Amino acid sequence: MTTPPKARATAPGGPVVLDEISKQIIEQLQMDGRKPYAAIGKAVGLSEAAVRQRVQRLLDIGVMQIVAVTDPLTLGFPRQAMIGIKCEGDLETVADELSSIAEIDYVVLTAGSVDIMVEVVCEGDTHLLEILGKIRAIPSVRATETFVYLKLHKQTYSWGTR
Repeated sequence: MTTPPKARATAPGGPVVLDEISKQIIEQLQMDGRKPYAAIGKAVGLSEAAVRQRVQRLLDIGVMQIVAVTDPLTLGFPRQAMIGIKCEGDLETVADELSSIAEIDYVVLTAGSVDIMVEVVCEGDTHLLEILGKIRAIPSVRATETFVYLKLHKQTYSWGTR
């Protein structure tokens, strides 16, 4: 299994300006990440080869990733939580340390009452406690606040390219 590239707020060199065709290709893949390039080409008015080239370019510059999204509950991970972390010192260093913890799948620097938010997927409450111990062992971490998910009401990745 390969790890997706590190997420970033903008592509290297700043935001990428997409033409309407690239936006349509992304929207097609958001509806079905396994949709054949020929079908996407038909929907957006390009050849299969042109779609393949555009998709590869979008992947190469980090505009998008194509990944399988799983349901943690069906895979034996019944506990999910968002953890707010208050830190002192360099937040990027703390974020890098948090990113190295396997159970943490989302790390974002924030403004507000906490400095960093992370999302974890766990085998249960004991596992969550172990992860909290790893987080609290990071020297710059001063406090954590855990928000346990009781029910996932909505989760989509279809906000598009606007």
